[in-house]
Amino acid sequence: MSPRVVDPAARRKHVAEAVFRVVVRDGVEGASLRTVALEAGLAIGSVRHYFDSHDAMIVFAVEALVDSIGARVLAHVERLGEAECRPGVLVLSEVLPLDDRRRDEAVLWLAFATAARTRPALLPHAERLYDGLRFLCGEVVRRMVAEGTAAADLDVRVEVERLAALVDGLTVGGVLHPDRMTPELAVALLHRHLESLR
Repeated sequence: MSPRVVDPAARRKHVAEAVFRVVVRDGVEGASLRTVALEAGLAIGSVRHYFDSHDAMIVFAVEALVDSIGARVLAHVERLGEAECRPGVLVLSEVLPLDDRRRDEAVLWLAFATAARTRPALLPHAERLYDGLRFLCGEVVRRMVAEGTAAADLDVRVEVERLAALVDGLTVGGVLHPDRMTPELAVALLHRHLESLR
């Protein structure tokens, strides 16, 4: 009987998904090699085979999260020029906790960003998330100005930061107080803000 061949990329992705589930449930501090191995249904030695340290495992998971969100959001950015109703709202809604998947992503984003304050290995990835949101807001604001759906004399730099601060706040509110910052309210506030740029 020949030994089973394991795809290293698939195994690392499997472990990253286990990290996500543990972090959503127990926070970054709960995502030890042991708890992640248990969540993934693997022996701890199998996890150590692919990740030589706890930090390496967490960093890989953060990179996977950033890449996953980034790919999905960029696909929407490319559609900004299409004749859709409220394209900016549709694009920015991708990063708000409006359903189970996006809520879990928002929980992970906040957990990893908070952990980066004391874990230097996570800092570049937290900064990627921070910069990525500002890139996204910049694309929306600049497109609105170019299309005439926002005032031509806007201070774009300030408006990008203002919009990013709003999205940050809606995300935190949706994660920490989902019964008060409901998906419907978050989308209504985002829509109202973009309308105010006219």
